[in-house]
Amino acid sequence: MIVSFKRIAGAVALGASVLALPVPASAADGPKCKAVRFADVGWTDIQVTTGAAQVVLEALGYAPEVKTLSVPVTYASLKNKDIDVFLGNWMPSMTADVKAYMDDKSVEKLGANLDGAGYGLVVPQYVADAGVKSLADLGAHKDQFGGKIYGIEAGNDGNRIISTMIADPKNDLAGYELVESSEAGMLTEAEKAMKANKWIIFLGWTPHPVMGEMKIAYLDGMGDSGFGAATVFTNVRAGYTAECPNAGKLISNLKFNLGMEGAMMGPVLKDSADPKKTAKTWLSANPDAVKPWLQGVTTIDGGDAAAAVAAALKG
Repeated sequence: MIVSFKRIAGAVALGASVLALPVPASAADGPKCKAVRFADVGWTDIQVTTGAAQVVLEALGYAPEVKTLSVPVTYASLKNKDIDVFLGNWMPSMTADVKAYMDDKSVEKLGANLDGAGYGLVVPQYVADAGVKSLADLGAHKDQFGGKIYGIEAGNDGNRIISTMIADPKNDLAGYELVESSEAGMLTEAEKAMKANKWIIFLGWTPHPVMGEMKIAYLDGMGDSGFGAATVFTNVRAGYTAECPNAGKLISNLKFNLGMEGAMMGPVLKDSADPKKTAKTWLSANPDAVKPWLQGVTTIDGGDAAAAVAAALKG
């Protein structure tokens, strides 16, 4: 959610101009902080949020780098200090992925960057209308679904949850198989099935512009699997914000909302647009969205962050 500003009520009457003054960072970052290394796990939402962060960091004089990694490799890389930032910690579904790193304090959680998300198994609305509304309903309809549940890339937390569900006898999913694919590949299968009015089960999430336009229904009965309402958190390697306090402040300030992410994701999914360029286009059209991100932030050399970003978005 975009940060909202709290009004400050003070007993001492200060001039409005004084209250409006931005609070600068205590010090600019040194050369060792110039390269800000992000992990991108290939999900469109994380591609565009990472792209937005790149745009702002470049305007501030940093040189962000993005590496495409699987979820397990992302966390191992954060621990090994090969990666600085990951904007895609979907919770609670990724609890098992992050627990060891949180326990040994090699990875730090800065806070939520997106509230109101959703994650889980979905079916077309016509399938839900036919009576398939819960995980418990799938066992009786294996043949109609072709015994397949469509996920995304190998190593994804959603795929792991699906595999665990299939393996648990109490779910009556014997004979089902998980089909791993890319996000785009899964969506192609879903769209093809729905055009033919066929039954399909696949991994869905919100925000998502393509899924947002589909007539689909989330299945109930997921228990404590991690599917359901979700919050996305920002993770950094241990010690990053202390070593690079200015960049760290910006990263910790990053907050998004469902509408913002959906708007940035649309061109990437529908037109194969570049995520970073798409993010810059959206930010240029919505410059007020950046203002809360720059509170307490300067350029890398201590300059005016707001002016630098405004100039970059006009360029």
